[in-house]
Amino acid sequence: MIRIRVPASCANLGPGFDSIGVALNLYLEVQAEPSDAWYFEATSESVKGMPEDHQNTIYQAAQFAATKRGFEYLPPHRVEVASEIPVARGLGSSASAIVAGIELADHILDLQFTEAEKVSFASQIEGHPDNVVPSVTGSGVIAYQEGEDVSWTTVPFQDVCFLAAIPSFDLKTTEARNVLPSELSYKEAVDGSAVANVLVAALAQGNWALAGKMMEKDRYHQPYRGTLMPHYDELRKFLKHQGVYGTFMSGAGPTIMSLIPTEHGALITETSQRAYPNFEWKRLSVDYSGSVVTTEKIETKS
Repeated sequence: MIRIRVPASCANLGPGFDSIGVALNLYLEVQAEPSDAWYFEATSESVKGMPEDHQNTIYQAAQFAATKRGFEYLPPHRVEVASEIPVARGLGSSASAIVAGIELADHILDLQFTEAEKVSFASQIEGHPDNVVPSVTGSGVIAYQEGEDVSWTTVPFQDVCFLAAIPSFDLKTTEARNVLPSELSYKEAVDGSAVANVLVAALAQGNWALAGKMMEKDRYHQPYRGTLMPHYDELRKFLKHQGVYGTFMSGAGPTIMSLIPTEHGALITETSQRAYPNFEWKRLSVDYSGSVVTTEKIETKS
């Protein structure tokens, strides 16, 4: 039996569009054992309705990874899937499924993928590295993808946690990308790059006040996605008064995320829940383990 646990992720962190992400302590859990045919069973409410056959994202990622090593055939397994990660809320649910699939292929076929291979395969499938790399490695990640090659470094998040405001409606990534402009002016690109550069430096130094300030100055996507998330500006202003470092759209949204001091996390969460009870509020910490796989030999009766 193969057991796989993959963390959720929060991407962009404002101006780090398609390149910065962080692993969070919500998890996708997969349990697989050999079977006569591939079958995916949802064992938690959040993944009910997922494809039960070869159309499942986990299977497709597994097949992609196996093919990369020259294997066209994946021995069938029955796979139980449970998840704490809300689907289509900007918390990396698809990225975690992709990483789980790669880990599944790795252990079914004993391929012994390196971390770099897992990161490359996952980024190729997803199209950008900001969600999938943290789900593989854990921690905060700053990454760049060029074709199959992905360069990345990790950054810790000490003395801070994250507060997620999760609305009841979902938002598909494709819809959120459709509102983005096809190009930016030279000046806008320079301004956006400067903001992102300062964010990276602040993250590396653990200067959370400066990082939070930069998270709200993004030029690349948040100004355009506001029409899809009318709650963003109101929540940002409210949360600023509660003492958060900064508030930003988690990935493509619609979840709104804030970087907050750990010591004030409980109070800010409780205050926010009372003020905006229509949102699901989750105080989250950074996951430093990344994807974790354990195996167990199934005993058969003689």
